[in-house]
Amino acid sequence: MTPFASALLAWFDRHGRHDLPWQHPRDAYRVWLSEIMLQQTQVVTVIPYFQRFVTQLPTLHDLAAADEDTVLALWSGLGYYRRARFLHRAAQVCAEQHGGELPRDFDELAALPGIGRSTAGAILAQAYGLRFPILDGNVKRVLTRYHGIAGHPSEREVEKQLWQHADTHTPGERTADYTQAIMDLGATVCVRTRPLCAMCPMRSDCIAHRDHLTAQLPTPKPGKTIPTRSTTMLILRNADGRVLLQRRGAQGVWSGLWSLPEADGTDDAWREAQRHARIDDAQPLMPFVHVFSHYRLRIQPLLFDGATAAHAIADNADLRWCTVSELSALGLPAPVRSLLMALPESTVS
Repeated sequence: MTPFASALLAWFDRHGRHDLPWQHPRDAYRVWLSEIMLQQTQVVTVIPYFQRFVTQLPTLHDLAAADEDTVLALWSGLGYYRRARFLHRAAQVCAEQHGGELPRDFDELAALPGIGRSTAGAILAQAYGLRFPILDGNVKRVLTRYHGIAGHPSEREVEKQLWQHADTHTPGERTADYTQAIMDLGATVCVRTRPLCAMCPMRSDCIAHRDHLTAQLPTPKPGKTIPTRSTTMLILRNADGRVLLQRRGAQGVWSGLWSLPEADGTDDAWREAQRHARIDDAQPLMPFVHVFSHYRLRIQPLLFDGATAAHAIADNADLRWCTVSELSALGLPAPVRSLLMALPESTVS
């Protein structure tokens, strides 16, 4: 065991997180689910989603048998919905090819949809105590600072160095605790801005701390301007308070989720609305901006109250009229769900 691992485990015993819901019990399914949810999402955000998910789908078999709407509804609000679809597909592959279990073989596990090298290592280390290194965002930050590695962590040579260090430090004993410990250190002490170096068990040997480089490491990715796009969302609400929802296509953001019909502007919005319903008037609601990782979306909601369906949609699987109470069973983008939940009372008698 390297001095790094020894010091980290001693810190973990005193200050690590030992009461996370996926640790009790800590089986492969729960570890896998938590690892996928935690990608680009903080623990405090993930916990209620995890608990709700395992309450409704407590086993891999339950997840594999669930329909996509159920999975996306449980995921709704976590974002990066591709993770949920990969999770669902991987469960189905396990049911079809691996006897309903996550494989313990690294190559078979890493080949499943949405499970790469680091996630596979985290599952095998935490669920089975097998010695496999991990390299998620928190671990990259810890190792980059500790070893004083310049260059963005996504660069090929930098990532290669980080994997070498991750493998060197991963001990052959207490691997599950070590894996949790290094993630905890990055999440709670060696944080992105203003790291708590005075509380860090690695500070005496950390190159970034020694050379006053914690603000410069990891090296930031070169910045680029994030463009802004605009869309008009159509809220067609009938006299019964039902709103027309449309399932998005397989491509683009929010793919496969239920959302609102969209248009490029007011004129186009009227034409699109008239395709679906007979309408009298439109009420513009407060516009807002939703930020994605690669662009900002300016959304102008347009409420058509008292809409009457122009034709039957029973045979169209991608359109449905829903009450507010039915929204919880569907996968909706978080801003769309918030918009619908905050709709003003209907003024149509």
